Amino acid sequence: MRQSIHISEARRILDRGERLSLLIVKKNGQLLRADDVVSLSYDIYAGTRTIKSMRSGEKRTIHDVQIIALNDFDVFL
Repeated sequence: MRQSIHISEARRILDRGERLSLLIVKKNGQLLRADDVVSLSYDIYAGTRTIKSMRSGEKRTIHDVQIIALNDFDVFL
C-alpha cells in the first residue's frame, strides 16, 4: 500500500526548494510526470506554483490541486 500525505504537508515539502518528482493532472486529464523539479515560487492568492525542471530548464506554472503524487506519495485534499 502506498503512503499518502495531505496537500498542506506537500506544500511544506515543495516550499523547501529541494529537487523532487511530481505527478500532475493536466487540464485535458492526461498525467504528466515531472522528475527532478524544483519549486521556485508560490502565489497564495492565485493558488499557483512555478516549478522548474533541472534537466531542461523549462519553467511551468501549475495549481497545487493538480498535484496527485509527490516523491511517490499520494497527495490528498
